Amino acid sequence: MEIVHIPVLLGEVLDRLIPPRPDGLMVDATLGEGGHAEAFLSRYPRLRYLGVDADEEIQAKARTRLAPYGGRIRFARSYYDVFFGEFRKEVEEGREERPGLILFDLGVSMFHFRESGRGFSLQGDEPLDMRLDRSTGRTAADLVNGLDRSELERLFRDYGEEPFSGRIARVIVEERGGHPFTTSSRLAQTILRAVPGKFRHGRIHPATRCFQALRIAVNDELGRAERALRDAAESLEIGGLLGVISFHSLEDRIVKNLFRSLAAAPEPGAAESVAGLKTAPAAPIPKNRSPLLEIVTKKPIAPGPEETAANPASRSAKLRIARRADPERPVPGKYRGRREEEQSS
Repeated sequence: MEIVHIPVLLGEVLDRLIPPRPDGLMVDATLGEGGHAEAFLSRYPRLRYLGVDADEEIQAKARTRLAPYGGRIRFARSYYDVFFGEFRKEVEEGREERPGLILFDLGVSMFHFRESGRGFSLQGDEPLDMRLDRSTGRTAADLVNGLDRSELERLFRDYGEEPFSGRIARVIVEERGGHPFTTSSRLAQTILRAVPGKFRHGRIHPATRCFQALRIAVNDELGRAERALRDAAESLEIGGLLGVISFHSLEDRIVKNLFRSLAAAPEPGAAESVAGLKTAPAAPIPKNRSPLLEIVTKKPIAPGPEETAANPASRSAKLRIARRADPERPVPGKYRGRREEEQSS
């Protein structure tokens, strides 16, 4: 029997992302296998749904799963930053309605680790690809074999927070000469040998952080998240909710800082990227505007002990929610300063 994937924090998402209107529109920026979509369409029989995903294979699985909901769901195959860049324009020009709910689940689906055959997993012997959309972009093999030693070290350090990034980059460059890396298993074994012996048998495989870094770089995950979240927030109807599930500190930092920046009137000259990393430049925040968002979750919501016991992969998940502010109504409470906010996060 086929296993139907249940997304993390499903109960918390359903309890907190309540449609402002029962017949409104919800946009799922990361449709995946359709777990969230099925739950929302079942709970709200008049809700209409727009599911976005860059991966053709996984979207085909979602279409099959969601077929019973017929005309209540539409599909778009696109990276979510590209989608929301166009969707925002359509909303502002009156060609598309504003959604009452927008959901991002920034984690990579278990489909990619277990079934895609693209080198996401450390366990198999698969082509070293890692692209969500295999029709475009560089593969993980292109990066491993093409970046110089300092670039590889920086990638593993910045995107994987890997403490042995220098050692690992050196060994990879030494071993790829005349014999390029083409499979996930060879790369994982090489990284295992590169780290000091006493760190080879910990709670996670020593190659986990480097594989994460390669996946992030291949799919520009951090840059796409920041660009998409800004446009998504601008697309929401007043009172609409934006929920984001992240799975590692780099993603959560972007979400937290972006929510913070859009929930406060900008200071003169404020136009920097909130990611704190070298991603594509974000659009400047217009001066003299009222806050775009109200932060609903002052602290991120984490999975409970029952969920983490049943699904250990959920233990790092964090859910943050913001509401589209009404420009005619003062935001409840005063936006807190950076030091106070950091103490609560």
